[in-house]
Amino acid sequence: MTNQVQLFEEKKIRSHWDEETEEWYFSVVDAVEILTDSVNPTDYLKKLRKRDTLLGDYIGTNCPQVVMTTQTGKRRKTLAANTTQLFRIIQSIPSPKAEPFKLWLAEVAKQRIDQVQDPELSIEQAMTDYKRLGYSDSWINQRLKSIEIRKELTDEWKRLGLKEGVQFAVLTDVIYKTWAGKTAKEYKKFKGLKKENLRDNMSNKELVLNMLAELSTKEISETTNPETFLEHQDVAKRGGNIAKDARLKLEAETGKEVVTPLNAKSKLAIDETKNNSKSIKP
Repeated sequence: MTNQVQLFEEKKIRSHWDEETEEWYFSVVDAVEILTDSVNPTDYLKKLRKRDTLLGDYIGTNCPQVVMTTQTGKRRKTLAANTTQLFRIIQSIPSPKAEPFKLWLAEVAKQRIDQVQDPELSIEQAMTDYKRLGYSDSWINQRLKSIEIRKELTDEWKRLGLKEGVQFAVLTDVIYKTWAGKTAKEYKKFKGLKKENLRDNMSNKELVLNMLAELSTKEISETTNPETFLEHQDVAKRGGNIAKDARLKLEAETGKEVVTPLNAKSKLAIDETKNNSKSIKP
């Protein structure tokens, strides 16, 4: 499943895209909070299930527990519902937001189905989202390329029988640690990040070198076909070393560190300051 946060009227609702069923699953508690403006949506849902026993039985039978990220950044099982199931739940909640929320759900589902059938739509949506956040065109191009390369690497890992989750995370840490000198957790802490995506907070240079590391890892894996997890770790280190050598040479030539504590917010603020100073005429 792909973990995402959707926005309805500027309010967040956690969601997962299930690749097998090709359906969105939404956090039921988040939906209840949006529809009711309750300060304790979990308690509201409990009372709702007791009051409406048919709904309670329906939720217990049909709605799965899906791992999602909490506000504190922890991964926890959360009661989730697909579009059809959430429509059923909404019917039992008196709310003026019910109808616009249903329309929003239908549109979210349609957009994802369209994107699955036409991947270019996903790219266009990503470009729009990044532009709205203030990223430059050159950075966006690098970021989209990095997504493509990452996908090729994870496809290679899947081809060789590795599972998403712990194994992917360990190998990713090996790549980061080798070329950048930091694990993903250490890298995020260095940049002052918590729940934010690390790659979304990399500079162009960091993105390029991380792409080189992941591309090299994928190419070496295709050539050597590692069998054990230790062999996969060795391949990840070899791929990371290629990017590490490039980083050290670049730093020696320019005298500038590639891996910096700058994140998206600080870099965008710097860029905005530069643009404002250029616009001021003496």
